[in-house]
Amino acid sequence: MKQLTNTIAVIFVAALLAGCEGDDGDNGATGSTGAVGAQGPVGQTQQVTRTDVVVTNANIAFAAYGDSLTSARSLRTTLQTFVTTPTAASFALAKQAWLDSREPYGQTEVYRFRVGPIDALLPDGTIGEEGDGPEGVINAWPLGEALIDYVALGGIDGDAGPEVPASVAGINGNIIADTTSFPTITAAVITANAELGGDERNVSGGYHAIEFLLWGQDLNADLSSSAPRDATPGQRPVTDYALDGTCTSGTNPAATSVCQRRGAYLLAASDLLITDLGRVVDAWNPNGTDNHYSSFIAGGDTSLAVILEGMGRLGFGELAGERMNISLLTNSQEDEHSCFSDNTHRDIFLNAKGIENAFRGEYTRTSGEVLSGAGIDDLLNTEALTDVSTNMRAAIEATMTSVGVIDQEAKTGTPFDNLIQVGPNEPNVKAAISALSNQTTVIETVIAGLNVTVGDIRQDTEENI
Repeated sequence: MKQLTNTIAVIFVAALLAGCEGDDGDNGATGSTGAVGAQGPVGQTQQVTRTDVVVTNANIAFAAYGDSLTSARSLRTTLQTFVTTPTAASFALAKQAWLDSREPYGQTEVYRFRVGPIDALLPDGTIGEEGDGPEGVINAWPLGEALIDYVALGGIDGDAGPEVPASVAGINGNIIADTTSFPTITAAVITANAELGGDERNVSGGYHAIEFLLWGQDLNADLSSSAPRDATPGQRPVTDYALDGTCTSGTNPAATSVCQRRGAYLLAASDLLITDLGRVVDAWNPNGTDNHYSSFIAGGDTSLAVILEGMGRLGFGELAGERMNISLLTNSQEDEHSCFSDNTHRDIFLNAKGIENAFRGEYTRTSGEVLSGAGIDDLLNTEALTDVSTNMRAAIEATMTSVGVIDQEAKTGTPFDNLIQVGPNEPNVKAAISALSNQTTVIETVIAGLNVTVGDIRQDTEENI
């Protein structure tokens, strides 16, 4: 069993800060952190307080967002090498760096839906309303990719354009092609064109804009309702970045300046991603002054309540509803979360893992180090809610098993855009949705057992799950 006393909690925070400051002073959370709490004797009941749980949750947020920031910086370095020397080898490394950057970030999404930094952080560092924060420019989807670069005609992978065509009427083609409106491509240009004209599909930056610029559209045609799609992701050619006179835009020749602008867009988007993630890390920094971390750990039952609300809302509305059920019902590649790279299986698994992390008070860093402290499971046992804890643990294990099947199938050649097609694999997606729905019901019993007040944890989707 995990064991955490107030003394150990203090020691952990000091170790965490030492590790984070040991990077380069930028709060990237890359150094050695030690463990949140030591392991106690087998069978010993861990006695924890509600404040212990809140502090552990906040420290893991700092570590997970710190890992995300460090991974984004590594991605930026790899992209710089690629656009300077665009070879097949450097292209492959750039794609892998993007995939690597998604691993910690996927586990942070449990910190959404709770009016915290990712959803509500204002430019001055204070917390506003849900929707004011940087999440929309960090991880927004689906992408109206026609705003950024060339797209194929015919909508093979769904609607690649804006919902409101008039929103891009002032742009000649796309940002990369329009040298008159956008003589240089910078982070400021990307920011200025986010949700252009009030159209949510006009996503100009973030992880998925970078993903599109690396993979291009996934143009695997739907052969029939039952015949599987080609199992490959987008096939953007490396010559889309060529600087030796062989520049292309897909299958069409293009001026070298177009490839240069495409590379500039990649770097500017990654710069913006680093800036936005850095703001969130600062908000969760235990060493900060008057930031979200300090107010959160002092929040008592209010903070405990939003931990549970975030777990429920991510699992039910966002993951089961918007990210899985819609794709399943529409059989739409465009409605996949990471449709260009076919990395949606990892998005699903990592989001579910983030919920498990919050329940258990554990997080495995990108370095492999495990942070472990007071979890909600420990609190339920402390407060004589052992049956509720057992039911919650079983529900989470069922969810992790079902999303693990999706993850494994994709790794062995059947990506999510194949799994959502009518056929023998479709029930595996339905099973994961069902497990997440059941998990939400059990979370509601946890909320009732702990007698905390939360909002509607089923509010984020109109899907009938």
